[in-house]
Amino acid sequence: MGFAIQPTEQGLYSSTFNHASMDMENVQKSADAVMRDLKLIEDRREKLIKGTRDVIMLCSKSIVSLHNGKHDDASAQANKAKEFLDELRNIAQTDLYRYIIDAETELVEANALQSIISGSSIPSKESLNVKGDSYILGLLDCIGELKRLIYDRIRKGKSADANNLFVLMEQIYAALFPFAAYDNIVKGVRRKLDVARILIEDTRAAVTEDSRRLTMLDAIDKLYGKLSKGV
Repeated sequence: MGFAIQPTEQGLYSSTFNHASMDMENVQKSADAVMRDLKLIEDRREKLIKGTRDVIMLCSKSIVSLHNGKHDDASAQANKAKEFLDELRNIAQTDLYRYIIDAETELVEANALQSIISGSSIPSKESLNVKGDSYILGLLDCIGELKRLIYDRIRKGKSADANNLFVLMEQIYAALFPFAAYDNIVKGVRRKLDVARILIEDTRAAVTEDSRRLTMLDAIDKLYGKLSKGV
């Protein structure tokens, strides 16, 4: 004897089936909408990757120009990088801002170095329009460029300039050292602080050696002067 579904049961199954079909229609519409959103995010991400690469390259060129004494070129390159970054921020918005942190860091480094060489105040994060993370990391990177400047001044016999730059180097480090406690928030800050400390100690040795050399030369000159008068 076969099993027959009662009419009331047929109606129940039919109703359930139709309801399930309606649910899948909603799922598909939602999935399509999410896919469109993801494609837009992916397009923005690709633009940010390419754009930040250009910004970093411009900032690197600006730093090289500064070390070579080409201050006008350095300023133009840094300004162009800043303009590019302003455009990228509109693309990044909040959800993809992490993609422009490295570019902002490079911008801070280039502008800080330019200010130091020109004898003006290091710009604030507000004037550069960068996030706090970028500002701190950029200034720490600038310590490496200061070491290069100091060695260059020593080679040229500009010991007073080298000493002044070394004092500034230490001041920047002292101002940023407390951020070591926030390494879980400002990613990489502790590592950069460790690198900066090593750079400062290396530079201290070079500045100290230069000071001793000058002291010895001064003593020789004084001795020579005395001997010359005694002859």
